[in-house]
Amino acid sequence: MAHRRHVTADVIVIGLGAMGSAAAYHLARRGARVLGLDRFPPGHANGSSHGDSRIIRELYYEHPCYVPLVRRAYGLWADLADESETSLLHVTGALMIGPPDSTLLTGSRRSGLEHGVPFDTLSADEIRRRFPAMDPPDAFTGLWDTRAGYLEPETAVRAHLRLAERHGATLRFDERVTGWEADGGGVAVTTTVGRYQADRLVLAAGGWTAQLVPDLALPLVVERQVLLWLDPEVPAGSPDPFAFERFPIYLCEYAPDRAVYGFPRLASGVKAGVHHEGERGADPDAIRRTIDDDDVARVRHALRTGVSPLLAGSPVRARTTCVYTDTPDAHFVIDAHPAHANVLIVSACSGHGFKFASAIGEASADLVTDQPTAVSLAPFTIARFATPA
Repeated sequence: MAHRRHVTADVIVIGLGAMGSAAAYHLARRGARVLGLDRFPPGHANGSSHGDSRIIRELYYEHPCYVPLVRRAYGLWADLADESETSLLHVTGALMIGPPDSTLLTGSRRSGLEHGVPFDTLSADEIRRRFPAMDPPDAFTGLWDTRAGYLEPETAVRAHLRLAERHGATLRFDERVTGWEADGGGVAVTTTVGRYQADRLVLAAGGWTAQLVPDLALPLVVERQVLLWLDPEVPAGSPDPFAFERFPIYLCEYAPDRAVYGFPRLASGVKAGVHHEGERGADPDAIRRTIDDDDVARVRHALRTGVSPLLAGSPVRARTTCVYTDTPDAHFVIDAHPAHANVLIVSACSGHGFKFASAIGEASADLVTDQPTAVSLAPFTIARFATPA
């Protein structure tokens, strides 16, 4: 029989990945008594916060509403790096590539113009001259996002967790939540180990969110994603064309509303993945983790079509899967449970959320402590999924 663990907490945070670790940190930093719970050990590869790099970009094609949020995130990542004395964010610039009228470029230009984000426009010839390993089709155009770069996800999560504990948070790993209850007086969370009580609850469980709020029937879909690290050969004595000075972070719409993204050569190789197009609807505990030839061929085809035939044909050095948790409109969910104002749901980032984790953690702390948020979260309500009467 499971024994009871007695922890007095103001806030319980379920899920300690990108969003949960940030929420735990910001809450603990404000003096809240925080209990964090996660079903896996720290640094696990079952969710969405692993894989050595995540893009951060300001020319946000998805919607201009994200630009203020990512700007807030930039500052908070810098603050976290200072406090943790670690390197987290690397500003390198990034290239958005595709037909001039593509969803990617149209949306990127819209965000840039609406928020005064500086960007340069490059023709296909200019892309080839500036980045010799890239060879986009002649009809493609590039938009250069000056402030873009990449984050180190595992390092960032570790920093949030370590500092959360330094500020007094209690973190429990390898402890699966089996249920929770809430009323006006507080919340109770039951796990495989015991039962805990607190005033507030933050649900930041990623792909497991729908399992924790079955009463809401949220239209969340878990999507399997494949990541490859390729290892293009460089002739002896020649400069590496895939070093970050010569091969940028990029997002390319290689076919209508189909995108591939990637990074320069980092420690593990040259990372690339197709954005979405993964197997959808799986239980997050039953995601297919093996990567077959079809998975590899899909990434190679996207690279060959829109970015770099040279990279597309390179040997695969490493491969892994990660999980997206998608909403129908690809916007986030950051909102109180409709029936329980003391339960905050922070999840469903639809494959583009990690860059915002620092700012979403801060916003979660604001909402839990009844403070105004620095940036509007209006697009991320649960009410938008309601069926009209």
